[in-house]
This record gives sequence, structure tokens and C-alpha cells, in this order.
Amino acid sequence: MALSHALLTSLIEKSSSGYDLARRFDKSIGFFWHATHQQIYRELGRMEAAGWIESAIAPDAGKTRKRMYRVLPPGQAELLRWAVEPSNDMDMRDEFMVRLRADAALGSLGLAPELERRMALHEEKLALYRQIEQRDFASPELSRAARIHHMILKKGILYEENSIAWAREMLGLLLEK
Repeated sequence: MALSHALLTSLIEKSSSGYDLARRFDKSIGFFWHATHQQIYRELGRMEAAGWIESAIAPDAGKTRKRMYRVLPPGQAELLRWAVEPSNDMDMRDEFMVRLRADAALGSLGLAPELERRMALHEEKLALYRQIEQRDFASPELSRAARIHHMILKKGILYEENSIAWAREMLGLLLEK
């Protein structure tokens, strides 16, 4: 997947300025597809040059260069083309897993503090996901789109819960004498 497909999806959901898009991206798609604000702005320029989106000076721009972006029919066609293609297999690269293999091969390397730090990060993200779930998905009368968003969030919740459970078990192993 290219960043452009994530941005097209977000812009189809809601036309917005680059700044607002980057902020919304951080709070939604950014949980599973990371991009810096600079990358987002560069990609918006490429997408506009390709004719997938267009921008216009925002009504509230004043003296700024604020622009509003919206998806054009060729951008919708590109997103449809991409969405029906088979997905690539998930490529898991986790440097810490290699460190654990080194710990197994060399003997204790003192990795427990790093594992505890990582576990705390998973706990923070899990708390955030649960807050989002309570805030956005408490109603039993959700639209289809909202139910899909909720299921995506649930995958994140399950991932964090399993990561925490795994880290606790691994921590016990690392702390064995």
C-alpha cells in the first residue's frame, strides 16, 4: 500500500486542509499506517500532480497558504483499483525479537527493562483505544461505516491485549534464575 491510498481514503471520508488531514490521520489511520506531516504534504503534491485530488484556497485561509483538498473521479478510480487487489502478506520486522534470540544464544543480556518499557507502551495504547471505543462506539445504533471502524479498532485492542499478555509471560522467563 502506498501512502496515497491511505490519504485518498481519509479525503473521501472528509475533504480537508493538509493540516487538518494530517491531524485526523494521526488519530485514525495513523494507528496502523504511520506517516509524518512532511510525508503527507509531499504525497498530496504528487497526488494533485497525478490528477487524483485537487486543492483550492480554503475559505478561512486569510493570509495563509491553507488549501482544501478533495478527491477527484480519477482518485476514486485509483482507490477502487487498489482496494480490490490482493493484499501483500504482513511483513513483521521486530528488532527486539532478534535481541531475544541473541539473549537465548548468549545468555542473559538484561533485556527485562526494555521489555517492561515496551509493555508500558502497549498498555498506554490499549488505554487510548479503550477511550476511543467508549467515546465513539458506545451507541448500539451504529452505521455500517462506524461498525467497520469499530472492528478496526477492536483489532488494535486485541493486538495490544495480546502483546501485553505475551510480554508478561516473556518477562517471567527473562527474570528466571
